[in-house]
Amino acid sequence: MDYQSREVRSILQIVQTDGVAMDCFQPVPLSDPLGEVLHMLRLTGTLYCRATMTAPWGIDMPRLIESMMFVIVTEGQGVAEVDGEEIMLKAGSMLVLPHGQEFRLLSGSGVASVPLFDLPVEKISERYEIMTLGGGGELVRAMAGVVQFDHVAGKRLLDLLPRKILIQAWDEALDAWVQSTLGLIAREATSLRPGGETVMTRLADILVIQAVREWLDTAPEARQGWLAALRDPQIGRALALIHRRPEADWSLAGLAREAGMSRSGFAARFTDLVGQPAMTYLAQWRLHLARLKLVDTGEPVSRIAKASGYQSEAAFSRAFRKLFGEAPVAVRRLAA
Repeated sequence: MDYQSREVRSILQIVQTDGVAMDCFQPVPLSDPLGEVLHMLRLTGTLYCRATMTAPWGIDMPRLIESMMFVIVTEGQGVAEVDGEEIMLKAGSMLVLPHGQEFRLLSGSGVASVPLFDLPVEKISERYEIMTLGGGGELVRAMAGVVQFDHVAGKRLLDLLPRKILIQAWDEALDAWVQSTLGLIAREATSLRPGGETVMTRLADILVIQAVREWLDTAPEARQGWLAALRDPQIGRALALIHRRPEADWSLAGLAREAGMSRSGFAARFTDLVGQPAMTYLAQWRLHLARLKLVDTGEPVSRIAKASGYQSEAAFSRAFRKLFGEAPVAVRRLAA
């Protein structure tokens, strides 16, 4: 499947207007279920940091639960120690840690490091800061960030990602685009013009998603389980319909008909690829979307229950508690 040209055009495009970047989402064909999932990926930036460092320097990055961390080197080079492995990061490279494990970022092998939260920073806003440190030696500039997926599709994909994604050399067809993007990040980082913070964070988000797409396109494990089901012409179409219209009155027979399969054949193939029956998947998908609504909106629980396919709030609450271990009202109270 060729994501490289189609998805760069259709899923995430950057339009810069008056110094502010905006995400422009175009509809994804129903025949491209994996593209449909990527279309749903929305990153919530927790923190972005522009770092200017001169050797020697070293930073201990803490473990961050349910967060993805990344580092993009825009100038110079450094070393990352991840899970006992040393990784050289040169200008243009990118390291993504989908599961937020702790790691060290160093000017060179064996350099002493300091915990991140012990280092002074200049706070530009609640989500953006500038760090300057080091001993005056070789210069390195980088951008680091902590992001989260705010959609159930992203959370499910996150569970399947490896402990690290390393991009040292981008695909030749994308290299010029990526280098231009890194160059724009570096330029915005040095000048911080009005709107520069927004431009930098949006561009960094896009590079994170591009790194995920590179993994999807090249890793053998990206062709197993749920991801394999999304690539399957028939089961993928059914999944795309569930994702696109979760509130619809779907039945096993209806989904099988949409997939162009017999009811029994569809049921067996769906379970084999996805790892659970189609109607169980649908019910859980709806409940995950309901949980997001409870956290992000003030919509009444009764209305969320109806949109999730439940005739009563009590039935919805029982199913919700069974899946998440807590009641809908408790989730909303905690979010508040």
